Amino acid sequence: MSQHGSGPRNRPAHVPVLLDRVVALFAPALDHPGSVMVDCTLGLGGHSEAVLERCSLARVIGIDRDPHALEAAGERLAPYGDRFTGVHAVYDEIADVLDDLGLASVDGVLFDLGVSSMQLDVRERGFAYAEDAPLDMRMDDSEQSGGPTAADVLNTYPVGELTRILKEYGEERFARKIAHAVVREREKEPFSSSARLVELLYAEIPAPARRTGGHPAKRTFQALRMEVNDELAVLRRAIPAAIDAIGVGGRVVVESYHSLEDRLVKRAFTAVTRLDVPEDLPFVPEGAEPALRLVTRGAEVADEHEIEQNPRAASVRLRAVERVTPSRGVA
Repeated sequence: MSQHGSGPRNRPAHVPVLLDRVVALFAPALDHPGSVMVDCTLGLGGHSEAVLERCSLARVIGIDRDPHALEAAGERLAPYGDRFTGVHAVYDEIADVLDDLGLASVDGVLFDLGVSSMQLDVRERGFAYAEDAPLDMRMDDSEQSGGPTAADVLNTYPVGELTRILKEYGEERFARKIAHAVVREREKEPFSSSARLVELLYAEIPAPARRTGGHPAKRTFQALRMEVNDELAVLRRAIPAAIDAIGVGGRVVVESYHSLEDRLVKRAFTAVTRLDVPEDLPFVPEGAEPALRLVTRGAEVADEHEIEQNPRAASVRLRAVERVTPSRGVA
């Protein structure tokens, strides 16, 4: 991937997952003057940069709740001038963002879910388990954001709620065992940094289980991050808002890395692409056609070569839909 406009020269190149496929999916929708794509998960701006570079007629609006990401991406994309607009918001606020910018509809909306490489790379954010850091994990860590940190979750949630979060969001087999250990240990001293939590996880997860499935802290850290940032609830609101935001020919593309996220996206896409008439009806009445069509068959995955180059690609599931009829209320 080109590093044109990549900001600070010492930043390591980071190629987003399925980058070429994502750009190819958007290209037909962005091939006209005045076309607009919304990158709902701007991060370091890798997807946005590729779209701006390869889709010369398009503008990009980049949304991110992380002010550090907005600043870094803004530097990277500065060479594109007014073709790029960065907005500090949570991505379920897409309707308000477009309203503020005077846009009735757009031609593409992208979600690349999960934590960005930037958040993992900055130790003080507390997203990574490889080294000791404060247990924060808020994607928006500005003073105005408020909201609980990962330490708050560990130190205040009852054992049943901790168990549920670890089981649902982390798909952690030893959720109940870990939750009881957290409650026991926080009575001695509240949790404040990642090293102590990682130590607890090594103690509670049996050795045979630690030898498979990656780092033993991976699932717990994922669960805490999803809880702290209310990720599933935000996504549940954002997908319908994104579908409503696209005009005819516009596309919504989603990259998920967690089964709960992918299931939610699949359900939302199925609902808007399903033909809602009796199966034995010999014809489809006018106006009964679904408003959108599936662009991908099921969920697309990364090939072995990409996974080898970028291990994060191993769990990606990509889905896309396209609007084929105007949304209600649009002439």
